[in-house]
Amino acid sequence: MTSQHFSPGHPLPNDWAPQPQAAHQESATPAEEEGESKSGVLDVLEKVGSVVVPAGVTLYALLYMGFKEMYGVFGITPEQAGIDQAVLFGRLLGTLLPLLLTAALGIGLLVGLGWLVNLVTRGWAGRAFQYLRERPWIVAIVAGVWAGLSYLGFLYYLYTAAGETVEGEDVVIVILLGMLAYVVPFRLLRRRSMGRAGMKVLIGALTGVGLGYLLIIQMVYGAVQVQETGQANVLLGSLGFQDQWAKLQDSSGKPLYGSRWMMLLGEFEGGYAFYDCDKMQTFRKFSESTILTEIQLDPEREEGFTCGDLAEKEKQGG
Repeated sequence: MTSQHFSPGHPLPNDWAPQPQAAHQESATPAEEEGESKSGVLDVLEKVGSVVVPAGVTLYALLYMGFKEMYGVFGITPEQAGIDQAVLFGRLLGTLLPLLLTAALGIGLLVGLGWLVNLVTRGWAGRAFQYLRERPWIVAIVAGVWAGLSYLGFLYYLYTAAGETVEGEDVVIVILLGMLAYVVPFRLLRRRSMGRAGMKVLIGALTGVGLGYLLIIQMVYGAVQVQETGQANVLLGSLGFQDQWAKLQDSSGKPLYGSRWMMLLGEFEGGYAFYDCDKMQTFRKFSESTILTEIQLDPEREEGFTCGDLAEKEKQGG
């Protein structure tokens, strides 16, 4: 066995010299890949949450307005039907969960379609999408168009309240106004990371506003349908609207109102709120002096059933 000595100033051979950079690269590669995957997942969750949370908050705020409009069709307030904040929150969850499931399904299909297109185009589609994302003006224009579309819900709400219909030119005007109002602010927000986060929150809030007003319109239409046909649709059912009917008796067991079916709208402060389908009237009675019998939930109706039979007879007799 031989040994070789080198002087302090003599350079070491290449095969003897340590390779810290290569060793560092080899040992750091799996960790970097894991970090990149984690950051990618967290980035997606952060982007989704920054839009879903403000959308849910605005939907919650507009849902109470929708309940107010819906029960206003029957001439009462949500409080008179026993709708407080706790009940409202529970019904909001029943509404948001189907919306969340539908949105998740749509996002999943969209991501799968994008992956397939990128695979077919050998990566050109992904590179083109990334190129467009890096152009601030293009992103600002797309966000401005989306903001304009969010105002369509409010426009439909105003036109429906006025008894008018939205025309095609109205939609174009709203989109153009949204672009003119939001393109430059969105472009300025894209300059910093804090501004980009605020832009996502604003987009989510506008999306919730647009969906909220569309939901209000459908709630009012559903209430009118209940008033005319005595049946609630699927949307009102998802909102927790109770399609519950009963016959009434007084405290001594004597039948009231000819043993006709009455719709129970709710209970508040010791009083029931009922809807008389035959006379198309809403009234309240003290719960202490009222007994509910033969209670039914979502009763079956014969084909062509409508409310207002007694009201029509009273008009003809008058």
